[in-house]
Amino acid sequence: MACCDDSVCCSAPSSALDSPGWRRVLWIALIVNVGCFVAEIVAGLAAGSAALQADALDFFGDAANYAISLGVAGMALAWRARAAAIKGSTLIAFALWVVGNTAWQALHGTLPQAEVMGIVGVVALIANGGVALMLYRYRGGDANMRSVWICSRNDAIGNLAVMLAALGVFGTGTGWPDVIVAGIMGGLGLGGGLQIVAQARAELRSPVAAPLGLAAE
Repeated sequence: MACCDDSVCCSAPSSALDSPGWRRVLWIALIVNVGCFVAEIVAGLAAGSAALQADALDFFGDAANYAISLGVAGMALAWRARAAAIKGSTLIAFALWVVGNTAWQALHGTLPQAEVMGIVGVVALIANGGVALMLYRYRGGDANMRSVWICSRNDAIGNLAVMLAALGVFGTGTGWPDVIVAGIMGGLGLGGGLQIVAQARAELRSPVAAPLGLAAE
């Protein structure tokens, strides 16, 4: 999709914003993320893995974000942009939690179970890879659509990172690979959240949102 300028993308066609295909993909993404959150939070706590816990909380935030996207599908640009801003802020908050939890794990020198990390990482990657492929066609839409794509992309990258952390823990016999990967995932989430919020604010300042009396100050 073409962009209006370097920072603000043109709004997606109304048929795409509330199409059955868009809603169907969102429902699939929501179900997958809820299931992965439950599986990873249990496995992360059992295995003592900061990377798995970080990935699990990211799944929880994404599930909430997909639910919000379903609620605003087809609404005016201003409302979609506000929803995207909320989702971006949530992603930032989770990223900051991940950074804090990673620091705690580093100080306490926890040794996670590499086998559990690897198995859960592979299963989650398969699930998220499928969702990311379905969402790829919507990556060039408005801030709301783009935020969904960014969340899905980050999940798949996070799963690969967890698998690499598992290999590192297994090979070194230390928890540092887990801590390093968790820190990287926290940084990725923070960057994605800031990107989403920036585009949402730009859309709220656009002429399309201004007539509704909803333009950002």
